[in-house]
Amino acid sequence: MMSVFAIGSAAAGTVFLSRVDCVLSRGLGAGLVAFAVLLVADPAWADQTVMASDSAQVDCMASAKDLTRISLVEDEFASVSKISTGNPMDDFSVVNEPVRGDIYLSVPDGFARPALSFFATSKRGYVYKFVCRISGEQAAQVFVSNPAIANEKAAENGPAQKLAPRDAAVELVQAMYSNAVADGYEMRQRALRPVFVGTLKVQMIAEYRGSDLTGRVLRIENKGDQLVELTEAMVAPASALAVSVAENKLAPGKVTTAYLVSQNGQYAQTQR
Repeated sequence: MMSVFAIGSAAAGTVFLSRVDCVLSRGLGAGLVAFAVLLVADPAWADQTVMASDSAQVDCMASAKDLTRISLVEDEFASVSKISTGNPMDDFSVVNEPVRGDIYLSVPDGFARPALSFFATSKRGYVYKFVCRISGEQAAQVFVSNPAIANEKAAENGPAQKLAPRDAAVELVQAMYSNAVADGYEMRQRALRPVFVGTLKVQMIAEYRGSDLTGRVLRIENKGDQLVELTEAMVAPASALAVSVAENKLAPGKVTTAYLVSQNGQYAQTQR
């Protein structure tokens, strides 16, 4: 079990740890913070998160053999516009699921085009142009977040009271876990090149950046043949305001997710 202060989230099933002081572990911790300076991005796996504004182009990956689900964060699809080619082998289908407002894409066997494109309008009135490259055999998911929605909600709720850093960190961890739009933060999917620290494969897959705090989502995979027990000191540098790990006992071949929150400027200082 993780120690220090445990702030539970039943829906999340994670443990939130807030710390004043923490010693950076010599092995794993150094490797975890080192990868943040890498600027070469690798493609993410099936779940994709994209930030897009009104009338923007959304670049994504669609499955060549299975369904591709596209979901709008805090919004729903109202209509989809596409051109039918008349050739069944050169066309794709779009189904608008009415309960959640998602759409599902599928392409026929032998689909010749390298990508498909269409326009979609949301119930909030936003229009997006989708360009999805065809790749892979597994089902895929695409989550589209529009920063303007967070601004709309903030305007509806009136001026928000500024939270203390630790309270703001709690809200940010919850938003990162649920893959939601966090008020005042820009969320970017940044699948950086993985770093191996011992038998652990570590990769940053998303970043939430605000004026005061930055949140980072890490994917940690145990590539060895022994159980590894993760601790808060191993996951984050001493300057981190908070860290949450979904599963702290990582069996061989298993994957877990960690969520780090740092005050802006402090995370970079630990790398010098």
